[in-house]
Amino acid sequence: MTEHFSYVQLAALVLAGIFLKRLLRKKSEPLPPGPKKLPLIGNLLDMPSSQEWFTFAEWAKKWGDIVSVSVLGQQIIIVNTIDQAMQMLDKKSSIYSDRPIIQMGGELVGWRNTLALLPYGDRFRNYRKLFHQAIGTHSAMSRFYVVEELETQLFLKRILSNPDDLAAHVRKTAGAIILRISHGYEVKEKEDPFVTLADSATEQFSLSTAPGVFLVNLVPALRHIPQWFPGGGFKKIAAQWAQTLVDMAEGPHQFVKKQMEVGKAEDSFTLRLLESPDYTPAQEHDIKWSAASLYSGGADTTVSAIYAIFLAAVLNPGAVRKAQEELDRVTGNNRLPTFADRVDLPYTNAFALEVLRWHSVTPTGVPHRVSEDNVHNNYFIPKGALVITNIWTMAHDTNVYSDPFNFNPERFLGPNPERDPRDFCFGFGRRQVLACIFNSSGELKISSLESVQAPQGSSTLHLSLTIPAAHWPLLQRHLESTSDRPGTMMLLGLTVSPNATLSSSDLLVQTHAEEPSPLTDKVDSHLKDAAEACGSIGMANFMPAAVV
Repeated sequence: MTEHFSYVQLAALVLAGIFLKRLLRKKSEPLPPGPKKLPLIGNLLDMPSSQEWFTFAEWAKKWGDIVSVSVLGQQIIIVNTIDQAMQMLDKKSSIYSDRPIIQMGGELVGWRNTLALLPYGDRFRNYRKLFHQAIGTHSAMSRFYVVEELETQLFLKRILSNPDDLAAHVRKTAGAIILRISHGYEVKEKEDPFVTLADSATEQFSLSTAPGVFLVNLVPALRHIPQWFPGGGFKKIAAQWAQTLVDMAEGPHQFVKKQMEVGKAEDSFTLRLLESPDYTPAQEHDIKWSAASLYSGGADTTVSAIYAIFLAAVLNPGAVRKAQEELDRVTGNNRLPTFADRVDLPYTNAFALEVLRWHSVTPTGVPHRVSEDNVHNNYFIPKGALVITNIWTMAHDTNVYSDPFNFNPERFLGPNPERDPRDFCFGFGRRQVLACIFNSSGELKISSLESVQAPQGSSTLHLSLTIPAAHWPLLQRHLESTSDRPGTMMLLGLTVSPNATLSSSDLLVQTHAEEPSPLTDKVDSHLKDAAEACGSIGMANFMPAAVV
C-alpha cells in the first residue's frame, strides 16, 4: 500500500511540475490574443460553422495579425498576414510542417497516406523527393503540355455541344488532365470509373475532416469503441470510405503496371518512378500514394480554380474583352492558344493571377501542426497547436493590394506590379506546392555549367544562374523548405548551395551541386532542363492543383 502510494505521489509531483512549468512559461510569454474562452469548452461556441475565413478576418481587425482560440483543449493559432506566415511557417519550417491528427479522415479512413494529411517525417520527405524526381523540372512537365492542350480542346467542344452541363465538363476535364499526368490514363468520354472514384473520395475527405461532422474528431478516444456500441456507427462509414480511398489509389496504379506488362504504358508520373533505375519494391507504397495525392487533390482544387475563372469572367466582362483582344492579336482567328504563346500574353497571365488572388481556391489551406514549443513575436506557441493560415484575408489585405475587392488584372502589370499571389496562395513552408518557386521565379539564364570530378569519385556540378533581383526573396525563403539539408535547395533536380552576389539589376547566383559519380551522363540533361527553364516557366499550369 505504501509503495503504491509513493508511486501515486511521484506521478502527482511529475504532473504538477509539468503543469507549473507550462503555467510559468505562459505567464511570461502569453498566447496570442483572441476571443474570451469559456471553462472546459474554450471557444467552441465562437467557432464558425461555414466560411470561417470571414470570421477570422473580423477577429484579425480586433486582435491583430496572430489570433489564438481553444476548442475543447485544442489550441488553434490563426495567422492573417503574409509576412507573419512566412516568418513562422517558412523560416521555422522544421517545427511548423506537421499535420493535425484527424481521427475520422486521417486515421480511420486513411487519408494520412496522402500528402494532404501525411505526418511530417521520413515518408513525407520521400514523397517530396519522388515529386522532384519525376516532375520537378520544367522539361519534365512540358512533356505533358500536348495532353493539357488536347484535353482543353475537348473541354471547349463539350461546352459548345452541351453548355448547360458546365459543372460535369469541368470536373471531367480536370480529372482527365491529372489522370494522364499521374498515371497515363485516358478517361472515357462517358462516365469514367476512375473519375467517379476521385469525386467520391474527395467528397468523403471533405466530410471526414470537417469540424463538427464526426464527434470522434473532437473526442479521439471514441475511435476505440466497437462498431456495435451506441454511437459507433461512424466506424461502419469509415470502413466504407476507407475502401473507396484504397480503390482510388490502387486502381490507377494497377492500370499502369498492367500496361507496362504489355509494353503499352504511356508517359506518366507513376511510370517514370516505376521505371527509374533507383526503383525498389519497397518504394511502391510511396509511389502509389504520392501519385494518388496528385490525382485526388488535383481533381478537386483544379475544378474550384476553373469555376473561379468562369465566375470572374461573368462578373467582369470588361476584363474578359481585354484578354480576348490580346488573344486575338497573338493567335488570330484560325487557332487556339498554346503554352508557347504564354510569353506573349501578359494581360491573360495577369488575368489568371488575379483569379488566384480574388477567389482563393483554399481560403484557409490545410492546418499545420507545431511539433515543439515555440516563441514567436513574444507569443507562446505550444507544441501540438494547429496553425491556420487565413489565405483569403492575405489576398484581400489593403496593406498589400489596392482596392482588393475589385477584380483588376492590371495590378500585376507595369513597372511596379503588386505582390504575386503565388507567394502565398499555394501554402507555406515545406507544405507549399512543389515547383511553385519556378513558376514565380521568372527568367533563369544559364551563363556557365561545368562538371568537376573529385579525387574520391564524387562529382561537383558548377552552375552560374542570373535571377531577376525582384524574384530572389521568393527563392531565398525556400532554401530551407525545398531541401532537407540546411542552406540548400532543390534546383533543376539537384541539391544546390547558393551564394548570391548583386549584379546590376539581377542577382548572380553561384551554385554547386554534389551528385554521386558518375555525373557526366546527367550534365546534358540538366543543361537542357536549365535552358528550357529560360523560356516560359509554366510548371504551375498543372501544379496549383496539387495542393500539399
